[in-house]
Amino acid sequence: MNFFKKFGLLAILAAVMLFAAACGTDNENGEGNGAAGADDENDAALSGEIAIDGSSTVYPIMEAVAEEFTLANPDVKVTVAFSGTGGGFEKFIAGSTQMSNASRPIKDEEAAALEEAGTEYTEFELAKDGLSVVVNPENDFIDHLTVEELKKMWIEDGSVKKWSDIRPEWPDEEIKFYSPGTASGTYDYWNEVILEDEPMVKDATLSEDDNVLVTGVTGDKYAIGFFGYAYYQENQDKLKVVPVDGGNGPVEPNAETVETGEYAPLSRPLYTYVDNAAIKENPAVYEYVKFLLENSAELAASVGYVSLPEENYTEQLELLETLK
Repeated sequence: MNFFKKFGLLAILAAVMLFAAACGTDNENGEGNGAAGADDENDAALSGEIAIDGSSTVYPIMEAVAEEFTLANPDVKVTVAFSGTGGGFEKFIAGSTQMSNASRPIKDEEAAALEEAGTEYTEFELAKDGLSVVVNPENDFIDHLTVEELKKMWIEDGSVKKWSDIRPEWPDEEIKFYSPGTASGTYDYWNEVILEDEPMVKDATLSEDDNVLVTGVTGDKYAIGFFGYAYYQENQDKLKVVPVDGGNGPVEPNAETVETGEYAPLSRPLYTYVDNAAIKENPAVYEYVKFLLENSAELAASVGYVSLPEENYTEQLELLETLK
C-alpha cells in the first residue's frame, strides 16, 4: 500500500513539473512575448559572427556599439579590431571582414580593388571628429599653432627640429613627434591637409595604437602629437590641447567647433563601410548596422565624438532597408 501511495505522489509531482514546463514554454514563445505559431521563427535568438576592422579613431564608437549590441544579442560574436583605415580596407578587400571603419573616405585604388574582388559596399557616416593636436601639460610656452607652423614643424627637411625653429622665443629644445601610423586614416588626413603630401619628419614615433601616442606625449615635456578628439577627451587630464589657426584665428576642438566646421581644417567625418552581400545574407550584420545607425548619435557623443543631425541617421536607415 505504501508503495502505491509513493507511486501516486511521484506521478502527481511529475505531472506538476510537466505543467510548469509547458507554462514556461508558453511564456517564452507564446503570449508572454507577443509571439505565437508562425512568429516563433522570427523571434528566434539572433546568432552569427561579425568581423570589423579599420580605423583606431572610429574604434571607440564601434567598441561601444558592439558592447551594447551583444548585451541584447549574446549569441552574436562581434570582433572589433583596429589596424588603421588602410589596414582595415586591406582585410575588407580580402573578404575577411564584413565592415571596415575609416577616418577618411575610401581611396580610388581601394574602391577599384573591391570592384575587382566583386564586393559591392555601402558607406555610412557615423559621426564627426576634430583631429586634435596635443602637447605635454608642462609645456607652458605654446598657446596655439597656425597651419603653416604645423607644416614647418612636421615636414621632413633634413634638419633636427627644435621649438625655437618655429618661434624664436620658444625653447632651444628638440621636438619629439608622435603620429598615427602610415596605415591610419588620421595619418592620411594629416598628410593631405597639413603636409600637403610632403614627407613627414622621419624621426616621428608612429603607431596605429593611439594609446601609445598618448603615453609618448605625456612622458616628454617637449613632445607633440595628434589623434582623434575622443582620445584627447579620454586623456585630457594629462594632455594639453593646442588651438589651431586655420586662417581665422586660433580655434580649440570641441563639440560646437567640430560640428560647425569652425575647427578648420582638422574637422572630418568618420565612416564605416559595409559589404552589401553580408547585409543581405547575414541577418546579424543587418541588425548590427541598424542598431549602429539607431544608436550612433548617443554612443558617438558618449566616447567623445560629435554626433550628426538626426535626419542624417534617418536617411541612412532608409538606405539600409533598400539593401536588405
